[in-house]
Order: sequence, then C-alpha cells, then structure tokens
Amino acid sequence: MSDKQINLQIAATQVTAIQKKIQSVIDKLFDLLENKKIRYSIYAVSMAALFYLPQKTSMYVTEIMTNVWFHVVVCLGLNIIVGFAGLLSLGYAAFFAVGAYTSGIMILRYGISFWLTLPVSVLMAVIAGLAIGVPTLRLRSDYLAIVTLGFGEMVRLAARNMAITGRATGLVGIDRPAFFGITMNKIAHFYYAFLIMAVLATIISSRLQNSRLGRAWRYIREDEDAAEAMGINTVAVRLYAFIIGSVFGAIAGSFMAIKMTAISPDSFTFTQSVMILLAVVLGGMGKIPGVILGAFITVVFPEISRGIGQYRMLIFGVVLMVLMIYRPQGLWPEREL
Repeated sequence: MSDKQINLQIAATQVTAIQKKIQSVIDKLFDLLENKKIRYSIYAVSMAALFYLPQKTSMYVTEIMTNVWFHVVVCLGLNIIVGFAGLLSLGYAAFFAVGAYTSGIMILRYGISFWLTLPVSVLMAVIAGLAIGVPTLRLRSDYLAIVTLGFGEMVRLAARNMAITGRATGLVGIDRPAFFGITMNKIAHFYYAFLIMAVLATIISSRLQNSRLGRAWRYIREDEDAAEAMGINTVAVRLYAFIIGSVFGAIAGSFMAIKMTAISPDSFTFTQSVMILLAVVLGGMGKIPGVILGAFITVVFPEISRGIGQYRMLIFGVVLMVLMIYRPQGLWPEREL
C-alpha cells in the first residue's frame, strides 16, 4: 500500500471519528429535549429573551434579526416542499414575489388596506402553486428542478416588463399599515411582526409534519412508487406541498413589501432562491429546528464577517463546503434511530 493510500485512509478515519463525536453530542441534545419540562422551559426563556431583544440592542441588530425571522418563514415554507415532500424547487423566490407584488399593487394602485390584501395574496399564491404544480408534478428530480427554475425566472421577467408592476423600476412608495392605531414605521414593529410569523410558521409546520398529510409526504419522499402502491394519490399530495409552501412565501413577501416600502424584480432573483434552499439543506431538510438554525446562519454569518471585506462570501462558501463534508445530512437532521 502506497503512502498516499495510507494518508487517505487516515484522513477518512479522522473524518469518521469527528462525525461520530458530533452525532454523539446531537444525540445527547435530543435526549435532553425529550423531557417536556426542559423543552418547554427552553421555549419560554427563549421567547421571553427574543421579545425583550429590541429593548436592549441597537437598530442594526434588530434589523438583522428581523431579516432572520423573514428567512425563517420562507425557509419553513420551502422545507414543506423540499424537506417534507422531497421535491426539489429552484424558483421559490417567485412565490414571495407573488405576495409582495399583490399587496404592493393593491395598496399603491387601488388604495386598499394592507390587511385586506393578505387574503388576496394567499389566493394568488394558491393559483401560482396550482399553475406550477398541476402540469409539472408528475416530473421528478432534475426535471422538476428545471421547471421550477424556469417558473421563477418567468415571474421575475413578467414583473420586469409589465406596466402594473412598475417594470424594472418596481413599485415605490408603498404605504405602511396601522395596527390598532399604531403605524408600523419602526424596525421594532416589523421585528415583532416577523417574529410572530416565524412562531406561527413553526407551529403550523410541526402540526403538518405530524399529520396524516405529513406522513404521506414522508412516504413519498422515501419511496414514491411504494407510496403510490399503498394507495396514496402522489400527485395530489405533492400538489398540497407546493400550495402550502407557496402560501408561506406569499405572506412573507407581502410583509416584506410594506417593510421596504419599495420592491423591484431584482429582489426575487435565482440567487435568492438558492440562498433559501441553502439554508434548508444546511440546517437539515425535514427537521424544523434545523431549518431555523440554517436560516439564522445564512443571515448572520455574512453580517458578522463584514470586517473581512470582499472575501467574506468566499470564506462563507468555504465554511459551508467544510460543513457539508463533515455533516452532509445537515447541522440538525432527523434523529438516527
């Protein structure tokens, strides 16, 4: 055996040892969280700290955390499609573009209250989910990914060329709404709004995962042919995943429109879809706490590394590559029994 082969075996052994140590730590954490008293105590302390955070931090930190909660909502929406149902979508930004433009157009062009635009955003998201889902959900793997990528680009280009969407300039001057007489014109207002949305998205995702529909998604993800042989309508079940995931994205997009007061097609690029997918894969597809962790890392890491300068995204990419080598299943995957 050559020295090169020996070195490769040593390196492989070291990687395996590191993976076993990480898995051991994760298993201990899982065992700790199995205790309901400990789990709910952690939830209560965390929520209290998060609600108190804007009172003790700068506007910069509050802005970053607001962005984190926005990404948590959209990542949980994509996780329903990718993590629960096992479908690969590369055009998820199109769904929160639908929500953002629906609310923006209704507020700016027709003077309708933001709160009344939310049901319309949901309806448009359902229509968008049906538009992409009905003709394509019989496709699998790479073919489905290519179609969703094309759908995302179609939505962006349509927004760029239609007069009602403001073409390349987009929509500017979207009015911010009032909530119980308080105009949402401070970053803390949107921090709490997105935090509440993230909590609701987490609860809904958890309920869906443990429901009959969630089990059907899991069966399809593991073996679609076997699921179909068991009598599961695979096309309908996958369509539900696309529709529900699109609704998550559309609602987040509507709130993003009023937060920014301006939207443009450049806000909904393929890169944005990839970053959301990256957060889901990095945290652990199908695992809700993992997706939340992935969203947090993809938002916070580039911010805390701004001092590095123009190489920060390169270093971010290298770190992600190393993480994927040592944790290919994600940072917080489903527990291995």
